[in-house]
Amino acid sequence: MSCAATIADYGLRSLGYGERLLPRGDFTLCQQFTLIGSGMIWNVYFGVLAFVVGFTLATLLAVGKASANPLFRKPAEWFIFVFRGSPLFIQFFFGYFLFLSLKQVAPVFDPLSSAWAGAFVVLFLNTAAYSGEIFYGALQTVPKGESEAASAYGMTGWRRFRRITWPTMLRLAWPAYTNEAIFLFHATTLVFFSGFPAVQQKGDALYYASYFADKTFNPFVPYPILAGYFILLTLCIIGLMGLVNRRLNRHLPEGAIRRPRLLGQMIR
Repeated sequence: MSCAATIADYGLRSLGYGERLLPRGDFTLCQQFTLIGSGMIWNVYFGVLAFVVGFTLATLLAVGKASANPLFRKPAEWFIFVFRGSPLFIQFFFGYFLFLSLKQVAPVFDPLSSAWAGAFVVLFLNTAAYSGEIFYGALQTVPKGESEAASAYGMTGWRRFRRITWPTMLRLAWPAYTNEAIFLFHATTLVFFSGFPAVQQKGDALYYASYFADKTFNPFVPYPILAGYFILLTLCIIGLMGLVNRRLNRHLPEGAIRRPRLLGQMIR
């Protein structure tokens, strides 16, 4: 089988399209690159959705934790503490069995017992807790002079937060938040190794890399391929987050913009 035919058969296999049976022997590099790359679709799916939805919740958690009202502050503090204090792998297990129990109570919760929905919920709650703490720290360091200047111009409440406090918080938090985004995409490899099953062998990149490592008894081919894909993904994340960082700091001189360190982000 040529490499082009292999890509046609297995390129979208992780989504249920193409050849249903996995290769059983005489594994080629093309098969390993194609199937592991196909599994990366799930890693990108989980990472992008959890990042986007978690960003909103993280902002609410940061504002809640900074609130003087205990009705907002205490729930935000406990949410952040619980999800930062427990391992993500354990959260996947608890989430899966919780969703199974809810499914038995009401069929409407059935999608949550599948990885595409249930694992996404666990991931976005986890990253929201970490990101919320990052945003909270940035919120505490927003210069009071900016808020006072906004008040002098007649800005109060939501308008002051939207125009002054929130943009400054993002500028201060963005380098650390870039690090959290990279960690989130790396954490997606835990999905199919927790309680959530891979239906019809439609798993993520690590699922297929482990399959080839078990069949060939040689982990030194599939796992470096997997690492290569994630390095490329990390470079894309750093590039995109860097563009946003420059946009947030467009009013500053070029030399004053804090750029994420490429090597440090990749090691993380």
